[in-house]
Amino acid sequence: MKRLEPWKIALIVLSILAFLALVIGLLVFFLSNEEKRYYTANFKITNRQYHPDFEKQTSEEFRRLSTEIERLITRTFEASILKDRYITSQVVSLSPDPTGVVAQVVLMFQFVSADSQAGNQERVNKVLHTQMKTYTGSLEIDPSSFKLTRVKRESGENLLNNCCGTRMQMVSSVGVARITGGRLAQAGEWPWQASIQLNGMHRCGASIISNTWLVTAAHCFRGVKDPRVWTASFGTVRRPPKERRAIQSIIVHEQYADYLYNHEYDIAVMKLTTPLPFTSEIHSVCLPEPLQVFPENTSCFVTGWGALRDDGQSVNQLRQAEVKIIGTNICNREEVYNGAITPGMVCAGYLEGKIDACQGDSGGPLVTPDSRGIWYLVGIVSWGDECAKPNKPGVYTRVTYYRDWITSKTGL
Repeated sequence: MKRLEPWKIALIVLSILAFLALVIGLLVFFLSNEEKRYYTANFKITNRQYHPDFEKQTSEEFRRLSTEIERLITRTFEASILKDRYITSQVVSLSPDPTGVVAQVVLMFQFVSADSQAGNQERVNKVLHTQMKTYTGSLEIDPSSFKLTRVKRESGENLLNNCCGTRMQMVSSVGVARITGGRLAQAGEWPWQASIQLNGMHRCGASIISNTWLVTAAHCFRGVKDPRVWTASFGTVRRPPKERRAIQSIIVHEQYADYLYNHEYDIAVMKLTTPLPFTSEIHSVCLPEPLQVFPENTSCFVTGWGALRDDGQSVNQLRQAEVKIIGTNICNREEVYNGAITPGMVCAGYLEGKIDACQGDSGGPLVTPDSRGIWYLVGIVSWGDECAKPNKPGVYTRVTYYRDWITSKTGL
């Protein structure tokens, strides 16, 4: 067999490299020229009666019907020619109608920028309208009521951001991490996180529960309850923050006894002097209903700017940790917290330690998503025996236990 001359081999290699560069360049061009497109779909469901609790997006009634609607839409597009373009759908309102319930849904797609907007809308409309006419499942939908509207990206994001518990679609997986040395959070990943600061210095975390209210831990205000010396900042990075607000008022639970250094009633709410403009990087988490249950072993995330080790310094960029809810019966074992866990507390972490919240994370959120991917505030970082020690998981204020108290102070 005749061997190729070196210059010919070099020419072949260069040709292959040039071809690969062209392919990669085209891929980069098309991928970088994709953009999110938003639509609203309105239609009437005739076999469901309007329930007053539909006004509240965190109610069991709203969540149950919304789950059915979103599953129908997701299955529809995943079985269509648009399966690679469909991102998500979310019910944003359920309105009364004399013959049923009118649903408004935001749909998000990823299309190539150069594609015809009218053509894309027609494809989305055809797929969804065809399904409405032929669907024979649990929902009876009036096809004549169906209307699809293209909306600007800003309008679509505003509709989603004004729903609690939503967050940006993350490109990378969340994975297991820990605040004491764990993964940094991306912008918009935990948009309800706030830093509350005493005379400009980070003291605790907090959670946005409306555009004017935060919820945090009562022990953050030991000895210093004057709202004039407190501020709140928002965004993944504390310095410089995305937004900053002065505090109008601080309401600590009436039964919290800071002079006793006990952990009961460790909850407080703060009112901002001016409302926050909600964006994809700053908006509220959902408050659970009082009877909502988060079972043992539920996977949750805790976030904060706390220390990476016991007695360490706070960090500038938000960190996150995945933890599991630990049953109160386990957490009250002699070798764990020996009966100190009361009904207003919930344990989360691992008995082997290593992953935990730490100093400076106090008051921050412990959250978990429901089946719709909507995030709920399970707990508030409260106390623990040092950081990430074996048999000493984090202890959190149980939000469902204090849900009525939050309503009594904030109206939420």
